[in-house]
Amino acid sequence: MATEGGGKEMNEIKTQFTTREGLYKLLPHSEYSRPNRVPFNSQGSNPVRVSFVNLNDQSGNGDRLCFNVGRELYFYIYKGVRKAADLSKPIDKRIYKGTQPTCHDFNHLTATAESVSLLVGFSAGQVQLIDPIKKETSKLFNEERLIDKARVTCVKWVPGSESLFLVAHSSGNMYLYNVEHTCGTTAPHYQLLKQGESFAVHTCKSKSTRNPLLKWTVGEGALSEFAFSPDGKFLACVSQDGFLRVFNFDSVELHGTMKSYFGGLLCVCWSPDGKYIVTGGEDDLVTVWSFVDCRVIARGHGHKSWVSVVAFDPYTTSVEESDPMEFSGSDEDFQDLLHFGRDRANSTQSRLSKRNSTDSRPVSVTYRFGSVGQDTQLCLWDLTEDILFPHQPLSRARTHTNVMNATSPPVGSNGNSVTTPGNSVPPPLPRSNSLPHSAVSNAGSKSSVMDGAIASGVSKFATLSLHDRKERHHEKDHKRNHSMGHISSKSSDKLNLVTKTKTDPAKTLGTPLCPRMEDVPLLEPLICKKIAHERLTVLIFLEDCIVTACQEGFICTWGRPGKVGLLSSPNQASSPGGTVV
Repeated sequence: MATEGGGKEMNEIKTQFTTREGLYKLLPHSEYSRPNRVPFNSQGSNPVRVSFVNLNDQSGNGDRLCFNVGRELYFYIYKGVRKAADLSKPIDKRIYKGTQPTCHDFNHLTATAESVSLLVGFSAGQVQLIDPIKKETSKLFNEERLIDKARVTCVKWVPGSESLFLVAHSSGNMYLYNVEHTCGTTAPHYQLLKQGESFAVHTCKSKSTRNPLLKWTVGEGALSEFAFSPDGKFLACVSQDGFLRVFNFDSVELHGTMKSYFGGLLCVCWSPDGKYIVTGGEDDLVTVWSFVDCRVIARGHGHKSWVSVVAFDPYTTSVEESDPMEFSGSDEDFQDLLHFGRDRANSTQSRLSKRNSTDSRPVSVTYRFGSVGQDTQLCLWDLTEDILFPHQPLSRARTHTNVMNATSPPVGSNGNSVTTPGNSVPPPLPRSNSLPHSAVSNAGSKSSVMDGAIASGVSKFATLSLHDRKERHHEKDHKRNHSMGHISSKSSDKLNLVTKTKTDPAKTLGTPLCPRMEDVPLLEPLICKKIAHERLTVLIFLEDCIVTACQEGFICTWGRPGKVGLLSSPNQASSPGGTVV
């Protein structure tokens, strides 16, 4: 399923890759799995998921890791890039009968060295509250499955709350619980609180307060995932019906919607400043949606199968308010620029918000996000100011020389448009991240032949409209044989006829809800590497590493540039087919 033909190179597992920051390296000694390290036979089981929490203890090693594999749930000390994993000593291990864990979430607010609250959702619909440090099981919610019998697809603590949590099911319903309340011995009765387009919210009718506090019915088909905005005020949900729906969580108002190109949406995440949402799904695309403008601003095409996880990298996302940013290739530079975290977000958000005020200095911004999919590939993407603000004049003059000059870091490497100071005609589409092929944009462009020649020379920064890409690389597209088929204006209508909802795709395609492929910029990934044998289910960005996991039950740690430390010894014995990229 995950591999495709095309020779040895296509099926090699990569153990390192390079971006503008430097070399990312797989750390075989930091791999977590079941203690026997045997690949898990994943057929018919739920996706492997990973949750992290920091206990803020004095030892400096407060990171804890939880992951599910089949019927099993493990809780380990996570040593990251510092020390090798010791799989013989899980802090807690649980094996369930008759049901499987599907997702989990730590309460970061209440976590201490002595106690931690972990919510676990199950395939039969229950939610368990456990303390893996005390090895206690404190409560079981929806125990008799009177609230919902469908599989739990996502469970998360409400940001800033010690007791409220939200649970999504494959039934298309979400429920708000309070850990202090019971679920009752009878099925709940509901009273309509608010209704809107494709959603309804009910309260629980009972004499005494009981769970669930609220029932959300969202869209049609299963709810795949939801994510709270960084400030906790908004909730983004993606469903099998292909819709992203963004709600004001407290007022229960629908803020905006977006429709996938086709098929269901499977994953969603927010940018660290809450201005953008990225989704992925069965159309093999990543889609970037502006929270402020409520519209699709870009799509990314690099995966050859369904996209299972999207996540922003807050440590490589960068903001620069003055002169052009010079990337020296070290990860520390990005840490100096900013760290996105709950305790540090305010100053950064204020810097990012300056972009939209007309009287402030222009700001250079680059958002880094990643995606993993069922094609076993990891893709990294850069979302840059020329994509975000295509109609605004460039914040500073960029000459061809500073891009072509190989001795200095190219300004274009952060995705910015390359134009001459005298060329006032904007390109027809914003430039994508980095195209692997030499190409120039025409698409009705008025730029001169000279511009075209230079753009073809600097292929990494060239723009390519979809139609051009199809004509120039028809043979290559044919060989890729990915499940999207050929994306073009001719085939898009046919693709969208395949739908699982009552929404007529012909009515949404070409509207702001779902723009045509040629109407929005198409991003190409910075890197796209096959890193596993089985489909990937986890992507988490930490300060000194990236964590991925596949359905075989292996949780892998990729050391960031300059962060590998003691584990940088070139011992690749336990890594599958290490290749230098």
